[in-house]
Amino acid sequence: MSKTRLNADLVVIGAGSGGLSVASGAAQLGLNVVLFEKGEMGGDCLNTGCVPSKALLAAAKTAHTVRKAGKYGIVTQEPSVKWTAVKAHLQGVIDQIAPVDSQERFEGLGCTVIRELAQFNNKTTITSDSYEVKARRIVIATGSHPLIPPIPGLEACPYITNETIFDLPDLPSHLVILGGGPIGMEMAQAFKRLGSEVTVVEMGKALGVADPAHAGEVVHHLREEGITVLEGHKATSVSASSGEVLVTAEHEGAEINVKGSHLLVALGRAPALHGLNLEAGGVDFTPKGITTKPNLRSVSNSRVWAVGDIAGRGQFTHLAGWHASIFVQAALMKLPAKAVSEQIPAVTYTDPEIAQIGLSEQAARERDGDDLQVIEFPFEENDRAIAERQTAGSAKLFIGKGDKILGASILGQGAGDILQIVSLAMANKLKMRDLTKWISPYPTRAEVVKRVASLYFQPKVFGAMARKIVSITQRIP
Repeated sequence: MSKTRLNADLVVIGAGSGGLSVASGAAQLGLNVVLFEKGEMGGDCLNTGCVPSKALLAAAKTAHTVRKAGKYGIVTQEPSVKWTAVKAHLQGVIDQIAPVDSQERFEGLGCTVIRELAQFNNKTTITSDSYEVKARRIVIATGSHPLIPPIPGLEACPYITNETIFDLPDLPSHLVILGGGPIGMEMAQAFKRLGSEVTVVEMGKALGVADPAHAGEVVHHLREEGITVLEGHKATSVSASSGEVLVTAEHEGAEINVKGSHLLVALGRAPALHGLNLEAGGVDFTPKGITTKPNLRSVSNSRVWAVGDIAGRGQFTHLAGWHASIFVQAALMKLPAKAVSEQIPAVTYTDPEIAQIGLSEQAARERDGDDLQVIEFPFEENDRAIAERQTAGSAKLFIGKGDKILGASILGQGAGDILQIVSLAMANKLKMRDLTKWISPYPTRAEVVKRVASLYFQPKVFGAMARKIVSITQRIP
């Protein structure tokens, strides 16, 4: 069977967040775009990642709110969770967002959408079962997939991942989770609030990439909700029998057995490199992803670019979208754009949330040493948080030489939304003084950012020199 031959200004492999953003931008600029997607339009984020997981967290938070309504003077009964109805809620959310990512929408923009597995034939040509496309530029945006470690017995065990957990026919009676990162901890809290028993097995510290104090507070909250979080436990083997899974872990020289009804593997993600035939395309790569220059262009094939998880520079939906803008600027508009990583925000959507951006406190201290200042303001002194009886957490800013904002960590309700003030400030190279100039409506949680900035200047504003100046000016009629 002969293949249909096409010529294109741009071939995009992968219709997830990054690939769709690239295709949309290029098509609207008048380019002839061919978009390949072997699976569902919208990729992992829409179908098995961000969207269904956040919809699940919303359902779980609602159940938790009903249980805790007594603190507001409202008498309720224990909520009855219907798993099939919860899954219908998740699918409804996906269905509502799906048209934005649909094949029909992108064909309407002028793209040729091919729903087949794509791979390199040579440095300039991409092939699939039915098509052969010669392209001026090629963007690889295939994303990532769950990382499955070589734990003895795991391959023979009926484990689940973020790609399959939302399709479970029944709510797990006892969910055992391998991995205490963002996915593991989010799912732990969600399923516990929906009625499952949950045990998290983590080799190191849970939420280890977050601010240590903030991560510790989240772990404390999850344990208070009844979740078992086993830190410092290395899984050494996995087995299953009679509808039960068994995880054997090593902790301080002792062997620990954890039994449950279901096993969720949440140990990170790996770039989706398999099947692309990158060698034929002359595209260098490592297990971390495509090897690229700072502007995301391949170091070995100048026609090729990588965006999103496959670029090996972080695994966030919003990062993939930003990468797409870097490609449009660098490749199509010939602007000097670079995919720098210092200003990439990240949020773990536990309750309370952890939001962070820039350097951690440790990294900032290694950079600026004794010049670093860590300024913190607690939500227990924020009136909106007090009114809502949700005072957990604080906002921290890491301030370096010249009042430069090096990073931030915010723990609390709505931390991801609040962080955007700091993100905007860092992106525009604002200084701490700029964070004191805006008027924050009262009462709001976001006011903590201004309060942190005010604390930073408090020694100067109310110090000995300021008092001396005021004592002199007060003598002037």
